[in-house]
Amino acid sequence: MNKNQSLPWDHPRFRSWIAVGRACQMMQTALGRALAPLDIKTPHLDILINLYRHEGISQQELARKLLVGRSNMSMLLPQMEKRGLISRRDDPKDKRVLRLFLTENGRDVTERAMTIQTELIERTLSVTPIDQCLAMAESMELLIARLQAEEETAG
Repeated sequence: MNKNQSLPWDHPRFRSWIAVGRACQMMQTALGRALAPLDIKTPHLDILINLYRHEGISQQELARKLLVGRSNMSMLLPQMEKRGLISRRDDPKDKRVLRLFLTENGRDVTERAMTIQTELIERTLSVTPIDQCLAMAESMELLIARLQAEEETAG
């Protein structure tokens, strides 16, 4: 390493970088632990909530919304279908497309999981004033947009 090169922890924004990463990891861990009684993990919840909001979405649209590859979808969806949480149906207009739907059991699990997630959000953020929560959200949304732009130019 060059002696004139600054070290990451010397950068004035390093503390923010670390805090964002740690908060994300800890939120994922807390949510995973809270969802354990339902026998679902956070990637399952992401899928279930999207199907709850956009029933009949295609697998490709879902993968795009979740910013994951089709390979991730092809691993998770069969597991969820086997558990009776979702069903995949042919698109009547295009036989190459599969549409995703929640089963009755899937809808019940999703509603229970959303209650758990909402309670966790309230428990962890209720001490933070709403204006600070909104400012934090705006900052994170800007960060996400910058990272997505970098990803698009790299790929």
